[in-house]
Order: sequence, then C-alpha cells, then structure tokens
Amino acid sequence: PNQFLYLPGDDEAELRVAKVNDARVTLQIVDDYRSNQHAVWGILARNREQNFALNALMDPEIDFVTLLGTAGTGKTLLALAAGLAQTMDQQRYREIIMTRATVSVGEDIGFLPGTEEEKMEPWMGALMDNLEVLTKTGEGGNWGRAATNDLLRNRIKIRSLNFMRGRTFLNRFVILDEAQNLTPKQMKALVTRAGPGTKVVCLGNIAQIDTPYLTETTSGLTYVVNRFRGWAHSGHITLVRGERSRLADFASDTL
Repeated sequence: PNQFLYLPGDDEAELRVAKVNDARVTLQIVDDYRSNQHAVWGILARNREQNFALNALMDPEIDFVTLLGTAGTGKTLLALAAGLAQTMDQQRYREIIMTRATVSVGEDIGFLPGTEEEKMEPWMGALMDNLEVLTKTGEGGNWGRAATNDLLRNRIKIRSLNFMRGRTFLNRFVILDEAQNLTPKQMKALVTRAGPGTKVVCLGNIAQIDTPYLTETTSGLTYVVNRFRGWAHSGHITLVRGERSRLADFASDTL
C-alpha cells in the first residue's frame, strides 16, 4: 500500500496503491497539488515526485513519511508547508516539532549555553530559510510578514534529539531533518516517541552522511525505509529533480 504509480500514454495518470488483498490491488487517483485549488500553504508541487510527496504528507491515514532527495529537491519546504496547513488551517495537529541530527566538529550540544531552542538555532538554518519562503506574501507588507513569522514561530517548536528520551508527542507534526545521520537505534528512539494523532516525517539525503562509521546501508534512514515498507500507514518518496536553482542543481550533480 501507498506505492505511487505513473502511467504514461495518452490517458496518463498518477495513482496510488490504496489496498492489497491477496492477488487484487486497488488503485486510487492521487490529488493534483500542482493546481492552485490544491495549494498547500501557498506551495504548489513542481514535479511528479513532489506531488506524490504532498499526497503522503497531507494524508491523515499515513502516520510515517520518509522523503529522500539531494539538496534543493524541496524536502524541507514541502514538509513544513504540509505541517503548517494541517496545524494552522485544518487544526489536525497542535503544533509542529522540528528536530535534526546535529553532527558537529565542535562541542556537544549539552555544553552550549542557553535554552534547548537556543542551542538548536545554529543547526536550524533550513527552517528559517523555508519559513521566509512560506511567508513571502504581499499582504500586510513588512509588518504583516513579521506578525505572521511571530505567529508561526509560536506553533513551531525546535527540539534537540538529545532531550527526546522519556517524552511522548501527542497530536504533533514531527519533522526530522538530516535523518541520514542517525543510527538505527537513534531512529527507533525518536519514532517510538510518537503518541496518538502524531505524524512523523523524516527527511534526508543518503549520499550526504556526516556521522563517522555510518554508511548508506547502515544509516537509520535506510533502516526505517526498509522496515516500514509494506505498512499501510507509511509512505516513502524519493525526490529526484532539484528545484532550488540551476547553480545548486549543477553543483549537486558534479561536485
């Protein structure tokens, strides 16, 4: 279930496997998030894979989503837009929890001064960049943008993986960035924090592992993709087209 299919031809179609019973497979036409009427927090899918990703992210029956892709494919932007739409508009979730694997050559996060959110700020640049894109609207001018940013920041909580143990997240939309840097044990520790009504979204680029001794085959991200395959409440999409800029695309392909 939740495999996404593209049928080319004159009557091309984008479908999802909705149900598998013995030798019978039930297919379902996916929503088209490339059309303005299906915009997610002002964001439209720019390609087929992004459309599949938004279908998985917006589906209340899918509790666990993994998005793989190189830099600039839109992983964080899509996840954040889907989280905001379902938290602020649909009120399906109480708030968004953002976290990421912090691999650094400096001191461990526990030795850094400040609160948990202040300790995580240096690693959450992607969140700030994408929030800027999502609030870039002409309505209200600079004051309106600042007010919107403050409102959104109140509903988005930045948390460190180091402080996750013992917590249970109820009705939260949890986004884990740089998931390829986690071990299978760390990944299990995070996903098992999810309580009723919580959705967990893992983002990563398996070709960009920074954790020593971790490889593409031993990464926690690879581990959960394989283990959750076939579960009716999970979905996995690999984003292949860069949408950031031609410079970023060329650098990603050639460097």
